[in-house]
Amino acid sequence: MIANVAQLRELLPQLESVGRVALDTEADSLHCYKEKLCLLQISIPERDVIVDPLANVDLAPLGDALAGKEIVLHGADYDLRLLRRNLNFVPERIFDTVIAARLIGIREFSLAALVQRYFGIELAKGSQKANWAQRPLPTRMADYAVNDTRYLLPMAERLEKELDSRNRMEWFRQSCQRALEQAAIDRERDVDEAWRISGAGALRGRAYAVLRELWNWREKEAEAVDRPPFHILQNRELLHSAEKFAAGESPDYKHFSDRRRRAFREAAERGMHLPEKDWPVRPRRSGTRATAEVVKRIEQLRRNRDQAAKDLQIESSFIAPRATLEAIAADRTRADALLVPWQRDLLRISEVRGQKTEVS
Repeated sequence: MIANVAQLRELLPQLESVGRVALDTEADSLHCYKEKLCLLQISIPERDVIVDPLANVDLAPLGDALAGKEIVLHGADYDLRLLRRNLNFVPERIFDTVIAARLIGIREFSLAALVQRYFGIELAKGSQKANWAQRPLPTRMADYAVNDTRYLLPMAERLEKELDSRNRMEWFRQSCQRALEQAAIDRERDVDEAWRISGAGALRGRAYAVLRELWNWREKEAEAVDRPPFHILQNRELLHSAEKFAAGESPDYKHFSDRRRRAFREAAERGMHLPEKDWPVRPRRSGTRATAEVVKRIEQLRRNRDQAAKDLQIESSFIAPRATLEAIAADRTRADALLVPWQRDLLRISEVRGQKTEVS
């Protein structure tokens, strides 16, 4: 594992000598409050390494060495966001093996399935609950992490040949560029809505206000001790507590410290004493019934999509999911934002009658 300046310096010239680098990341969101980048796996021809972002090492030179390279990833979106947020690194070009596999028509496109398909190797299964922040990193986990990039470069070469043979390389480049653009958009959590956890809709009256206060209390507690919120209190317990408090009962959790128990009850009291006019309002259901004309356009787009998928032997949802068809049928001007050129061409949007029609 590269965890000091000397080791990083030794790696950099090797990166600078190649044009394509395989990357993967491991993060920890199950053992801390804020997501934390814990590992950066890198593969180049004849070498696989793990870089430790938790070591006290400036990784800016690594980003400089990767600049201008084509970065090979498997399912790029999450990794691209981690790299941007934690290393301030945004690749100029990517090769997403998931996009390539789906464009070829491969239905089983997990990393394990593709490694089995192309190399006849069965990868060991890892634990989704593994703590990637632990140091020293166990050998078993290190081996698992390295396998995430070890096969990506030769896999990309094989996928590239298959894309070329089907004349789909331009489609692939368009989709990879869109993946880069989408990953550059921040997904900010709406704190005014985040407290509406699954099951909140079943609460009534004052319990709804209590839930909001308890959720905010849990967030502050989790941040203070750097633990995920569910380590403080699980969602079902949060809902149960809101109902109990609203019914005049006082739920108790014996694992709470005296301080936490007081803060917990104080939060509930704030919700209990909130005037009814200040209770949170239930969100109205969005969406309205589509007109007959919009339904007609949806069906025309669906037929175009399904026929193209059949001819190309790829998944119809990869051309456009149902929700995208509905959005474009209601407002054709959204096509550019929702689809890349090859997808728009296959849907034959220009042949579908109607320009811009609002759903009524």
